[in-house]
Amino acid sequence: MDTFARTEEQRERLARLGELADRFMADAHAADAENRISEGFVAALREIGYPGWPVPRERGGQGMTVYEMVLYQERIAQGDPATALGMGWHVSVLSEIAQRRPWPDETLDRIFGDIVKRGALINKMASEAATGSPSRGGKPQTYAVRVPEGYRIHGRKTFSTFSPVLDYFIVTAVMQDTGEMTEFLIPAGAERMTIEPTWNMVGMRGTASHDLVLDGVVVPEEARVRQTSKQPVHAPNPFLLHVPACYLGIALAARREALKFAASYQPNSLDKPILYAPNVGQLLGAMDLELTAARHFLYAVAAKYDDGTYDPEVYPAEMAAAKSFAVQTAIAVVDKALRITGAHGLSMNHPLQRLYRDVRFGLSNPPMDDVTMRLLAQQAIREAEATRGSGTAGQERFSGLPGRPYYNVMQKYITFGRFFASRENILHFCSISGGTGVFRHNMM
Repeated sequence: MDTFARTEEQRERLARLGELADRFMADAHAADAENRISEGFVAALREIGYPGWPVPRERGGQGMTVYEMVLYQERIAQGDPATALGMGWHVSVLSEIAQRRPWPDETLDRIFGDIVKRGALINKMASEAATGSPSRGGKPQTYAVRVPEGYRIHGRKTFSTFSPVLDYFIVTAVMQDTGEMTEFLIPAGAERMTIEPTWNMVGMRGTASHDLVLDGVVVPEEARVRQTSKQPVHAPNPFLLHVPACYLGIALAARREALKFAASYQPNSLDKPILYAPNVGQLLGAMDLELTAARHFLYAVAAKYDDGTYDPEVYPAEMAAAKSFAVQTAIAVVDKALRITGAHGLSMNHPLQRLYRDVRFGLSNPPMDDVTMRLLAQQAIREAEATRGSGTAGQERFSGLPGRPYYNVMQKYITFGRFFASRENILHFCSISGGTGVFRHNMM
């Protein structure tokens, strides 16, 4: 399928990453079976300098754009989804730091230099068992206390992706005395900081997202790189699009395996491989239709940010929609690939069974589908209010019934968003409505 590379430089880098992804594909399978990181692949990515590509050019990096990140992460995932997801979090966190520059210049210079020079890896440790996903605003229970040497930190972080190979950990905590939200930059190997091997999941096993335990870790004053009175709230990081890129990479890998199987499998009841069977052709066509739509959507959303043509009010909903649509597409494509291979693809020796397990994790990566639907619903309501007026009277008119609670209108649009999140429903609606207002009548 189309690589979406636009320039010769992008094509060259894509080819280099593709060669590595294909070379370490077998190790990805072994790493999954052994519940470990594919350290050979990570080392190879370090060797070509990939961890430093997001660093600004004036700081020695390549200034990787959102579009380029989607392009490269999708290709890495076709060979090793777990490594793609782990490396994607490094790229996302680093790119956000490079754009927002929330730390002192001397700290940025030191970290950027280390990442460019030796491919150092960094990730943010924010998830905790008691707080759930940090994207939902939970306040960490990890806390820090002032001591003569600087700060002493106590806590436990979950889902610490790539923890065994990270060089820097950004740890969120609260100050015990003031309740201030704080971020600490802690190097790997810090005394009294350990990685507890808790990651034993059905999929994405190669991310090694273990628990990070901080049992009184003492850090100097300069390790406190960020502080605020409340949980930081700012515009979504566009580099979070590495998540849908990863899962579309899984879908492309599943398509590759389905084609390989269909081209080589020929039961003795047929005079040619099943690649030419009509029912297999239908499945292949459906897979390509879904992948084409999802990939064009994702790359268009990424390009809008780089081109500066995005609306800041609308873009968070577009990012979320691209992620949800990509993951739903990936799940559907992997399912169809397994329908082509049948039980052969469920063998523990076959790559498809691993892709089937890995792709399900997209549902648990932020933003979750309910957040996507809420953002889309809010955007739809804002459009309706702008057209019909705002305030209580406008809300009542918009609801269709005098005095009907505004909450019910929100629920209608959430249902609307869920309906159109399904490709099958979109096709069904188009076939029965012919562009009329039938669906609006049924919904309202």
